[in-house]
Amino acid sequence: MSGSMSVQGSRGLMARRSFLPYFDMVSERGIIPSLLVKILVKEGHEVRVFTAVFVTVMCLLGVASPGAAQCEPDGAIEFICGPVSPEDLIQIPGSPWVIVSSMEDDGYLSVTDSRDYASTVMFPLATSLPRHDTAAYGSCPGMAMEGFRPHGINLRPGRDNVHTLYVVRHGARESVEVFAVDAGRPTPTFTWVGCAVAPDGLGLNAVVPLPDDGFAATSPRTSDVWEWHTDTGWIKVPGSEDIGPNGLEISADGRWFYIARYAGQSVVRLSRGQTPIRKETIEIGFNVDNIHWALDGSLLAAGHSTPTRTRVGECMRERRCEGITSRVARVDPELLTAREIFTYATNDYLLLGTVAIQVGNEIWVGGIAGGERIVRIPTP
Repeated sequence: MSGSMSVQGSRGLMARRSFLPYFDMVSERGIIPSLLVKILVKEGHEVRVFTAVFVTVMCLLGVASPGAAQCEPDGAIEFICGPVSPEDLIQIPGSPWVIVSSMEDDGYLSVTDSRDYASTVMFPLATSLPRHDTAAYGSCPGMAMEGFRPHGINLRPGRDNVHTLYVVRHGARESVEVFAVDAGRPTPTFTWVGCAVAPDGLGLNAVVPLPDDGFAATSPRTSDVWEWHTDTGWIKVPGSEDIGPNGLEISADGRWFYIARYAGQSVVRLSRGQTPIRKETIEIGFNVDNIHWALDGSLLAAGHSTPTRTRVGECMRERRCEGITSRVARVDPELLTAREIFTYATNDYLLLGTVAIQVGNEIWVGGIAGGERIVRIPTP
């Protein structure tokens, strides 16, 4: 299509991955940077040896990953190396920092500096301390670092460079975790302030703050969308039944949800607080995972197409990702039209695309299944 970028990756899928995550998980100590891990390969097996003193010190301090210097391009495509399985991305307003949700093993949150592309783990760390807002999140049982496994993320802009981060969490509990993000420092700080544990049966995916306080989240497991408020708790969104949701955004006035339908290969605009309920569908043409607002008021819908219905599961479980193409479309939320702007055939750099956001004059594309890079392309 006009104005789109289509790329066939020059690096094919390797039978055995030739590079390792910059961060490895250790249950009691949060994230351990694998730059401190000596990798010994013998007879096809990886043996990881590390020094406990360095592990302890670096976990206490937080560690930045190598920047772009060690991250060679793939033809015209540039990358950021470091975060493993960057399933979702969101930029901190008025700052160079992008928050990354790494959904691999127990997972972690990190920030990437758009000036030098270095990444720093934020949570969980041995230094992570709670500041439980019991007035807003009184039913939350408290901070739990083990079994974190973050998924969708979104941000509510605040005052004085302090913002509220919402994180869908699996693992130890199915919930939305809430953090205060202080971006008024050389490196942002994350402080856990509460959570909202999901009702039994829900399987959350994406989250978005609501203009009138609270947040909304999708539940692909039950095929609907739910809102949460301090005074009411969880309430199903009218009209969202059987919608097959994945990603989620909301209009600035709070009157419209924009819902990514993964299997439906479309984005649905669903009215909120209006009678009668209104629902319109925007055909996208691929499995839409996440959607986020771009700077021009359009939506960036990211996802992938697959050669077979089982290939995504094979990619996730077995790293059999051949034939998958990561794709991004720009959606006009008023005209209800879509135009594809990026396609990229799966290789070892980007296995299974899930998210696209605009960062300055670039589009950043993240993905899962063990990929260790974020794509950077000029904004079309």
